[in-house]
Amino acid sequence: MPGENLSRDEARERAALLSVDGYDVSLDLRSAVGDGDGEPRTFRSVTTIRFRCNEPGASSFADLIAPGVTSVSLNGRDLDPGQVFDGSRILLEDLAGENELVVDARCAYSRTGEGMHRFVDPEDGEVYLYTQYEPADSRRVFANFEQPDLKAPYRFEVRAPEGWTVWSNGAGELADGVWRFAETKPISTYITCVVAGPYHHVTDSYTRTFEDGTKLEIPLGAMCRKGLAPHFDADDVFLVTKQGLDFFHDHFDYPYPFGKYDQAFVPEYNLGAMENPGLVTFREEYIFRGKVTQASYEARANVVLHEMAHMWFGDLVTMEWWDDLWLKESFADFMGTFANVGATRFKDAWITFANRRKAWAYRADQLPSTHPVTADIRDLEDAKLNFDGITYAKGASVLKQLVAYVGQDAFLEGARRYFKRHAYGNTRLGDLLSVLGETSGRDMSAWARSWLQTAGVNALTPQVLLDTEGGRIAELAVVQEAPESHPEERPHRVAVGLYRRTPEGALERYARVETDVEGPRTVVAELAGAEAPELVLVNDDDLTYCKIRFDSTSLATLTQHLGALTDPLARALCWSALWNLTRDALLPARDFVALVLRFAGRESDIGVLQMLHTWANSALVHYAAPEWRETGGELLAEGALRELREAEPGSEHQLAWARFFAAVASGEPDLTLLRDLLDGTSAIDGLEVDQELRWAFLEPLAAHGVADESVLAAELARDDTASGKRHQVRCLAARPSAAVKAQAWAQVVESDALSNALVEATIAGFDQPSQRELTAPYARKYFAAIERVWRERSIQIGMDVVRGLFPALQDRPETLEATDAWLDAHRDAAPALRRLVLEARDDLARALRAQECDATAADH
Repeated sequence: MPGENLSRDEARERAALLSVDGYDVSLDLRSAVGDGDGEPRTFRSVTTIRFRCNEPGASSFADLIAPGVTSVSLNGRDLDPGQVFDGSRILLEDLAGENELVVDARCAYSRTGEGMHRFVDPEDGEVYLYTQYEPADSRRVFANFEQPDLKAPYRFEVRAPEGWTVWSNGAGELADGVWRFAETKPISTYITCVVAGPYHHVTDSYTRTFEDGTKLEIPLGAMCRKGLAPHFDADDVFLVTKQGLDFFHDHFDYPYPFGKYDQAFVPEYNLGAMENPGLVTFREEYIFRGKVTQASYEARANVVLHEMAHMWFGDLVTMEWWDDLWLKESFADFMGTFANVGATRFKDAWITFANRRKAWAYRADQLPSTHPVTADIRDLEDAKLNFDGITYAKGASVLKQLVAYVGQDAFLEGARRYFKRHAYGNTRLGDLLSVLGETSGRDMSAWARSWLQTAGVNALTPQVLLDTEGGRIAELAVVQEAPESHPEERPHRVAVGLYRRTPEGALERYARVETDVEGPRTVVAELAGAEAPELVLVNDDDLTYCKIRFDSTSLATLTQHLGALTDPLARALCWSALWNLTRDALLPARDFVALVLRFAGRESDIGVLQMLHTWANSALVHYAAPEWRETGGELLAEGALRELREAEPGSEHQLAWARFFAAVASGEPDLTLLRDLLDGTSAIDGLEVDQELRWAFLEPLAAHGVADESVLAAELARDDTASGKRHQVRCLAARPSAAVKAQAWAQVVESDALSNALVEATIAGFDQPSQRELTAPYARKYFAAIERVWRERSIQIGMDVVRGLFPALQDRPETLEATDAWLDAHRDAAPALRRLVLEARDDLARALRAQECDATAADH
């Protein structure tokens, strides 16, 4: 990987020297099918780049990662590939004012989801291809200048096996055995795209007539593997797509600029989705093979709209360098939820945002690797790791705060001016602040300094002083705290809500005030004299980005009456605050588990319920005192089974409780019930055990030694698909055997034979909470292996291994010491690798503090 890196300084120097007029890229993908010759599969890639150099005679380089280069021609002059190509760069010397570079290369198909990924469907043997490039993997497919600010138009042509269909960013047609695609608008390298294979393809169209009478017609397409076609609800995908296009046209006042709009659901995808203009790619898990809850459909709609927002934020106007990655990702994350609420059936999407997306941000912002929303990205490895909870969810939260700060109209007018002023160009932070300053009339520099250029999350706690009779508020203040490592106190626009119980027992808001919180303590004068509350909710309605704390009265109210809180967003905010208290070792894990057992059954929002299940399991596995884990597991399994039996038959709540029951089942009666549900010898009214639920039941059975290899093989025969294979691999690695663990470790760490999806599945099965002793020997092996893995494998696989196999379940001080010893001994290791280990270390230290808190609670 070191030779494949590109620094910000190198990119700036090249951008100052060169400008690109256009690319012609010809790919021959016919080698994708057939038996091959035993060698790694490659395809021919011929690229012609027309570019200018403003310092004739200067030198630069083009990017290409390929097993071999057949020929290189610069301005008609043949260059020796052995002299100018080093495996990742092509040296370009003595450049003219106007240049033409032609590179004929042998590029490699990928099994890691980077570059041109090749997938063979085990169900029918069909081959499927797609590309994935962000941040810098288009150079694995064609020679280019791989940085976002060297935009250019592209013309692609592709030769493919007979019977295949090929798609790219522009509209395409097949003639004389060659797929030729319309030239694109000027775009960055990382959002070019090719999808090829015998995909199942559905079409539709979108029409929009604007106020001036002009008409816009957008051809729509959606595709997936043939094996998933019976499950593909393309009509719903098209419905959300059309709703999103209407919404963004209404609000952006800039017609969709990229012609057609295809959406490809592809196998073994590393990301959720990618915003390639005209050809968005998604992970195929968004096609649901079994029954799922509405939370899954909402999440898919959010991703569809997130990627659509990128057509403007990111594709039309692109950040200059990855420092300003937030200029596309934060906006798309915000706009995904904004459009979901404003345009689709998912009117409660801000609840999901508050409960799920912000939880991701809060965790990331408390890691030692936290960074400002506008980050310091030194090179491509930094960029790869910065697709994180800060760039996405914190940035989106900050934008939500900005909308409250400047007003929605000023915010959207700023976006409209931004698109028109910088269309097909590249921008920095100041370009956006400039238009927002124009439309809002506010000085944006102070806001940007506080919210975009500093790291860390503030905690806001109410202080309530009652009058002498105790019936009314004498003073209510909001106390702001910042961590020592990031002491910035920020201006917060918040709503403070006062709640009390009604005679019927409901916990409802009776007063609300919006105010600006600044500095360490802010008095909310408007609430003086209000009746004494049972609950004070700072950041009611979720206007700002902060950790909510509670005064003692409010916390006591929640522990007794959380389920009586009638407003679903307020309830979600309280759950999130309680989870942050647990993570911060301020609330014992067993108390959080007790709250889930007491009140989760009354949670109406299915997305919040599923998040509670995830948190409760994490509390048990990571934050509970070791001596209480068995008891806590029994309590969770007992509570999950009770709620499962009491849930409305056939409801999504029943399904959610069934999945949670499987996740926490460990005792013999629980495992027997799972096995009986699989065999059909037992049933729960309304619960359909479809194929996806069967695999969910099989994993705990495999992990506890109840389902052996033959059982899993029989299940794969029943579900002999790519999805079934991933499930089987995960379950096989979950079995409680030293030989199984050794094999799984060797397959992931010592070999690169597995695809990215099967690496992920193997890692997921390897580390089981019930098998801490069995996997203990691998803590030492982990620290011995990771530097080699990082050096030899692709960055995506390196990230998967370093994150996924960190010995987090060996939650003892000795593991913390071993981590520190590795960090001390490897100060010169790749910064991105050290960042991953530092993050894992922080999670482990947090878990040990929480366990101490939980054990102390037990002593009292």
